[in-house]
Amino acid sequence: MSDSHTNPVIKRGDDIDYETVGAADGMSKGVLISDDDGAPNFAIRRFVLEPGASVPKHTNEVEHEQHVLSGRYVVGIDGEEYEVEAGDSLFIPAGVAHWYRNDADSEGSFLCAVPNGDDTIQVLDDE
Repeated sequence: MSDSHTNPVIKRGDDIDYETVGAADGMSKGVLISDDDGAPNFAIRRFVLEPGASVPKHTNEVEHEQHVLSGRYVVGIDGEEYEVEAGDSLFIPAGVAHWYRNDADSEGSFLCAVPNGDDTIQVLDDE
């Protein structure tokens, strides 16, 4: 069933603006599609982790579905660390602590889909 108020959207790669993620060291984010584009349910973002990048342990109010596009990096989820690489997919439930670290010599990148709406991010102190 389609919503008559929603129109198809095509955004070209060159039209995506990437911004540095404030709490992270060496991470940038581009919003590919979101509610600003008329998408009613989900936003898709692309994140880039530069070599040596680190993102502190944090939680989000919303779930994350992620797909690794390039590179190899470490994702910490709920106290465990996993090395992921291009082609891998992840599900991070809402409220679960997670972090990222790129120890490689090349960048890593991933897509992240989240539900639209408020997403409070809480950076956690190292224990």
